[in-house]
Amino acid sequence: MSGARFLYSNGVVSCSPDAPPITTFLESLPGSYTTTRTHENGTTLLFWERHLKRLSNSTRILLNSNPELMFKANKKSPLLFSPFYVTSSLKWESRVRSLVSNSLNQVLPIALKERSNGEELAVTALVSGDIEKLKAMKNVGGGGDDDNGVFQVLDLHLHIGSYIPPVFGIEESGAHLALVGRGRDLADAKYSDWVRLRKPLEKLRPPSVTELLLSNDGDRILEGCITNFFVICQRDKSEAEGKYLDDYNNVNSVEVQTAPISDGVLPGVIRQLVIEVCHSKGIPVCEVAPSWERHRLWEEAFVTNSLRVLQHVETIKVPQPWESLESKSFEGISWIEKKFQKGIMERASTESHPLNESI
Repeated sequence: MSGARFLYSNGVVSCSPDAPPITTFLESLPGSYTTTRTHENGTTLLFWERHLKRLSNSTRILLNSNPELMFKANKKSPLLFSPFYVTSSLKWESRVRSLVSNSLNQVLPIALKERSNGEELAVTALVSGDIEKLKAMKNVGGGGDDDNGVFQVLDLHLHIGSYIPPVFGIEESGAHLALVGRGRDLADAKYSDWVRLRKPLEKLRPPSVTELLLSNDGDRILEGCITNFFVICQRDKSEAEGKYLDDYNNVNSVEVQTAPISDGVLPGVIRQLVIEVCHSKGIPVCEVAPSWERHRLWEEAFVTNSLRVLQHVETIKVPQPWESLESKSFEGISWIEKKFQKGIMERASTESHPLNESI
């Protein structure tokens, strides 16, 4: 059943065509969520422990700072929300883990059985507040201001769909990016309402662009709408401690740059892994928002998320001037474009040696 989708909600499993596409699913429910995928022919979930921790943190942040993003309020009888003051204890993380795992055990075996050969599964877990449960709790005098009270008003929804990952050695085209809007609010939590909030940016998407970048000033690039953004940048002579830019054999002549969490970017699971791997390999990493004014020093760029993991960037378009984004469509904007060299696997296809020829 290629392309099948499955939805687990309130103890009920539905499948295509009753299960909606992932975007429709996220638009229909408020709450915190995380998305990952299976790996190695459906035998593992990529970085699952990290995703559970991120889901737990996102849920706690929303409940404490902006509970409206967790509950779908009734416009006819709006409910005033107050912070829940959820702790960051191991008990809280354990409860979220249990909530997700119990549901996943119900639907994942069904989805694995129905998938086609060569397909993996994209798995999205969404924690949403149940407004009716919250009303009932308040009516009986429950404050909901402890961990146990909070869990009484939460529901877990799972969306599972097919995903065909790129095959190693058969590199598909790289990402084409365009800088089109300001950074997101409450970026330290991953929440479904962002799917709706980013829609106005789509009218500014130039043809062939595959991802939209965010910046608050038109210079310092924060992240993509659904990715984290990295550049491999030559170090300025004044910052390289005597190591010159033409010293390409010296690893310290370049560094990996990505915006820090404190600038207002999503704490992506793959983002953190890239930083950890760079540190373990002795590759310099600077958590600073890459500056477009210094794009001539950029050697390479790539974006990350939990489905594609890592994708090299082919082009980046930036509006000139930044204020031109007030236009109603991409056609009213003048763009400056930077092109990058071919990705590693694309180079491999052109620099390989046929085995039927002498070496």
